[in-house]
Amino acid sequence: MKKFEKYEEYLNAIKEGKSVLLFSADWCPDCRIIEPFLPELEKEYNEIDFYYVDRDEHIELCQEMDVFGIPSFVAFKDGEETGRFVSKMRKSKEEIEEFLTSVN
Repeated sequence: MKKFEKYEEYLNAIKEGKSVLLFSADWCPDCRIIEPFLPELEKEYNEIDFYYVDRDEHIELCQEMDVFGIPSFVAFKDGEETGRFVSKMRKSKEEIEEFLTSVN
């Protein structure tokens, strides 16, 4: 999963093609639960570029995008948001797959 350091990298990441941003943080227990199967999902959905956004390092971007809970997934296609997967409940692999299929 790619990680960007600067805001400009975010703008370039969503500009063309399909991309999914995962908003997360090192201290988030629900984020650690989904971590082991993310590489498998990246391989399965290889037409999507995946990006990790550290919530603590990019709090302004989280505010701009109205991302208040983590982990959160936000999908883009050619610069336009195509969907979000945000819930208060712990996310399962199956739920994330369902989301990725719906925005693909």
